[in-house]
Amino acid sequence: MTAPTTAQPTAPACIACEGPGAEWSDRLRMPLCAPCTRAATGSPDRDPVRLGDILPVTAAVLRSSGTGPARVPSPRTGAPMTCRYCGGRARWHRTTGDRWVAIEPGVRAAAGVPRGRRWYIAGDGTAVNLRGALPSDTCRVSHFDICPGRPAAA
Repeated sequence: MTAPTTAQPTAPACIACEGPGAEWSDRLRMPLCAPCTRAATGSPDRDPVRLGDILPVTAAVLRSSGTGPARVPSPRTGAPMTCRYCGGRARWHRTTGDRWVAIEPGVRAAAGVPRGRRWYIAGDGTAVNLRGALPSDTCRVSHFDICPGRPAAA
C-alpha cells in the first residue's frame, strides 16, 4: 500500500491576465501578478498609468463583482406579465397612487380612449392617469380595460 501524496498548492492565476504566479492583493482584493498589480495601483516611477495597462485589471474587477457590462433595463419598460384570462402580454407599472396597473404595449390615439382610461408612462416608469388630453395626443391603456378573456365591466 502506498502512502497518500499531498499535492503541492499551486499559485493562483492572475485574475486580470490569467498568468501564473499571482499573489493576493489586499488593496484590490483579488489575486494579481506583479505587473498587473503595478498597473492597477500605479508606481512612483510611472505616473500617470497608461489606460491599456489598467483596462484588464478593471475588467477583472467588474467580472468578479458581478456588475460587468450587463445591459441595465430601462425603468420605463416595467415588469412583464402574462394575463391568466387571455394569455396576452403586458407590463406592470406602479401608479402615482402606489398601486400597480398592467399596461398594454404600444400607444393609441387619445381621442379613441375614454377619459379616465388614458395612461402615460413617466421617465421613471410610473404610470400616470391622464385626466384630460388633446385629441391629437397619444396615450397607453390598461390591459384590464381591453382584455378579451375577462367579462365586460358593467
